[in-house]
Amino acid sequence: METNILRFEHPEYLYWLLIIPILIAIYVTIRIISKKQFSKFADNKFMELLSPLTSTSRSNTKFVIFLFIITLSIIGIANLQTGSKMEEVKREGMDLYFCIDVSNSMNAEDIAPNRLERSKQAIYNIINKLNGDRIGIIIFAGNAYVQLPITTDYAAAKMFLSSINTNMIPSQGTEIGAAINLAAKSFGNNEHSKAIIIISDGEDHENGDAIKAAQDAIKMGIKIYTIGMGLEDGAPIPLYNQYGKQTGYKKDKNGNVVITKLDDNMLRQIAEIGDGIYRRASNSNVGLDEIFEEINNSDKTEIESKMFTDYEDQYQWFIGVAILLLIIEILISSGKKDWENKFKFFEPKDENE
Repeated sequence: METNILRFEHPEYLYWLLIIPILIAIYVTIRIISKKQFSKFADNKFMELLSPLTSTSRSNTKFVIFLFIITLSIIGIANLQTGSKMEEVKREGMDLYFCIDVSNSMNAEDIAPNRLERSKQAIYNIINKLNGDRIGIIIFAGNAYVQLPITTDYAAAKMFLSSINTNMIPSQGTEIGAAINLAAKSFGNNEHSKAIIIISDGEDHENGDAIKAAQDAIKMGIKIYTIGMGLEDGAPIPLYNQYGKQTGYKKDKNGNVVITKLDDNMLRQIAEIGDGIYRRASNSNVGLDEIFEEINNSDKTEIESKMFTDYEDQYQWFIGVAILLLIIEILISSGKKDWENKFKFFEPKDENE
């Protein structure tokens, strides 16, 4: 299927077209002032006798040509492009959902700078290595939400990734099961190879839901990989005010500081059920590179996608016409030549003739 489209390679230059009405206003103002000044010395008929080679129509024509030159030049610099070829591109890849825990415990700083930020850094590095794989992002805490639907737009993925924080989901918890179910549903019905990467500290108090979700996912041919964020000793959970300044640490009902620790067992179970692998993060290595290498070694399906690949520059037409008009504008003098008095190219016809 072919569809004709138009686009400007540098649309920001089109703002210079705003200068056109300004030039018109300046020109009209100058003409009015000049006419008033001449009228103080003599009327129009007498002025024609004093300066027979002056041509108002000719000056107006030159100015109109000048405006066309400016307009065409700006459009040429913006580079209008046409694209009419849509082709099918076949590639091998995998549909991959990153499920990121955004519960408050992910603010713990046992993994620097904190668990969530370190997770985002690792995912960002993986996105830079992707080639053909489609990715999506799901965030979860007490609920799970699709942050970015499955896509090959890696720039958009980085943008959405950078905006993730622990304030995005008010309800607290770590509903890993809900995240797995949402990812499985969001993949859609296709024959692509699919995988889920769960990045969490694993503090899920509803283990049964997560295990069942993993079992359902593997029946659908979806592999599950898990990464545990947190160290053995754990860390307190920082609290921040609305300005991002730390105000202390989370405490329990008895006033004791809450220490959040990684739940290794459940994440290991999910990875084992999901036919994937589990990696435990550290300050030196999150483990996502190893998981990505494992995914790359797995079977990938051939995916067809349609895209515009043929954009043709059209700037040369606008620049060419602008140059032609510039030559014409130069050849047209502001005043009349003696021999031109025999011909009235620019003068209006007298209706009484």
